[in-house]
Amino acid sequence: MPPLRNAIAGQVLRLVGRASGDTPFLVSEADAGFFGPDSASWRVHGDFTAMMIGGVAALLLQMLHPRALAGVWDHSDFRHDMTGRLRRTARFIAGTTYGSADEALALIAHVQKIHDKVSGSLPDGTPYSANDPDLLTWIHVAEVSSFLAAYLRYRDPGFAPAEQDRYYAETALVAERLGATQVPKSRAAVEAYLRELRPQLLYDHRTREVARALLDQRPSSPAIAPFLKLTFQAAQDLLPSWAAEMHGFRVAPVSRPAVRAAARSLGAVLRWALQNGVEGRARRRAAELGLKPAPAELSAHAQA
Repeated sequence: MPPLRNAIAGQVLRLVGRASGDTPFLVSEADAGFFGPDSASWRVHGDFTAMMIGGVAALLLQMLHPRALAGVWDHSDFRHDMTGRLRRTARFIAGTTYGSADEALALIAHVQKIHDKVSGSLPDGTPYSANDPDLLTWIHVAEVSSFLAAYLRYRDPGFAPAEQDRYYAETALVAERLGATQVPKSRAAVEAYLRELRPQLLYDHRTREVARALLDQRPSSPAIAPFLKLTFQAAQDLLPSWAAEMHGFRVAPVSRPAVRAAARSLGAVLRWALQNGVEGRARRRAAELGLKPAPAELSAHAQA
């Protein structure tokens, strides 16, 4: 690998690569996972820049839900470990997308064990639990709608509406296996769901502090500081207008074209550098071993 490409890939690995204790994936040769190489999910989740921008936007959207915010506030070291949260989310999405079905189920089971320990009460005394099916649906919708929005803006604006619906239908498998219920599975259903949930959302001093911890974090390496700054700017710009207004974000209209152009340029560089990224390795693995998606009954089991 050329030195520059290797250096860029190394910085990305430091940001989202495997850490001690992480559940492995892309080791099993059983199958090509829940979706397979021809899926909409493999395409959308394969662009690193769009996924990072969408991932940050998803966190900003998720924290507007009081119960989602409470879980972060009460049960995480958000002031010092927001980068770790991004890394763990990125690995979960990558593993459940590109790993074998058994590897995906192992990742899901690991997250469920963590969720078992996350519960408490809101400031007004309302109980919450990370295993709440409605809350799991909110977390999922905030994630996948942000990932798709970033993919459309920064990778493939021509991604067909039918493929967008297929993406929502595919990714619902993972949400339902985690315990989510009534998961919207199309663009229209997602839009209707977000309209329905908006009255439940809230921005207060705790939201502000968690958002600040995310957006003001210091990178692990000075070399990735410009990348993170651009990611955060693009994520704020990606939010639905009503969510950006709740956060009080003010992205000047004259700044938007510059932010979007810079993010597109960054995406092109990272696609060049990350040819041996998780999607590339998964595609080569599937082609070399002749792997097919998991049997339909296993996918059905994932929804049980």
